[in-house]
Amino acid sequence: MRLSIDAARDPQSVTPDWQMVTTRAIEGVRAIEVKHVLTSSGSLVELLRAEWLGPPSAIAHVFLRALDPGAISAWHVHQTTSDRLFCVAGRALIVLYDAREASPTHGTVAEYHVGRDRPTLIVVPPGVFHGVKALGTESASIVNMADETYSYGEPDHWRLPSDTREIPYRF
Repeated sequence: MRLSIDAARDPQSVTPDWQMVTTRAIEGVRAIEVKHVLTSSGSLVELLRAEWLGPPSAIAHVFLRALDPGAISAWHVHQTTSDRLFCVAGRALIVLYDAREASPTHGTVAEYHVGRDRPTLIVVPPGVFHGVKALGTESASIVNMADETYSYGEPDHWRLPSDTREIPYRF
């Protein structure tokens, strides 16, 4: 069929077996989508299994980050800490940018739409900037299971504003 107006085709978002498709993969990032297990009283979802982590597999600090509807927490990066992000309530857009100069995916941006309906653990290695935006009309709650404890005196936490020109992405 020929259209009378010029429209752009949507990019593929899932495979025929409903696996997520992101714009690109980033070296060292893992996105482990998990399934809901229906029980007689509701459902169960695994947040983390040791084999999903890869090295380093330690968990030193677990915290919950809540974002108001539409709120953005971006951009930040760690030099030594790996983050493991899991959206446990609401919906979120997690965006990653590979700033590691020696990485084969240096300069790559990847997006992940996650939440209750698409439970996914995102493993973010050091040197990969990440930002999160709460989608929809409710707050998004993200559990982070970091491999290093947050240092109050000298945080391994480096920030850029969400609208920085250093990262080729706009929320």
